[in-house]
Amino acid sequence: MRQSKTGAPRRKDPLHGITLEMILTRLVEHYGWERLGGMIAINCFTKDPSIKSSLTFLRKTEWARKKVETLYLRTRFPGVEEKRKGENGTDRQDK
Repeated sequence: MRQSKTGAPRRKDPLHGITLEMILTRLVEHYGWERLGGMIAINCFTKDPSIKSSLTFLRKTEWARKKVETLYLRTRFPGVEEKRKGENGTDRQDK
């Protein structure tokens, strides 16, 4: 684990470089607004939902943003696992 300038260990941020808009867009593409609203019960997902209005709310409301970020990290998106397996070489088969 890397250390900060103060000598304390730093944890790698899994969301580093991923914007809130990217997270929300990916979740909406994967689940759709209706299912997303059922998973995280906030009005911006259930009443006339849009990326713009949801981003405005999520940027102002930390608890809701944390729920969205947690769902994003726990979601298994198609194609991601296959890429991860191929990167480390353990599951690759050379022909």
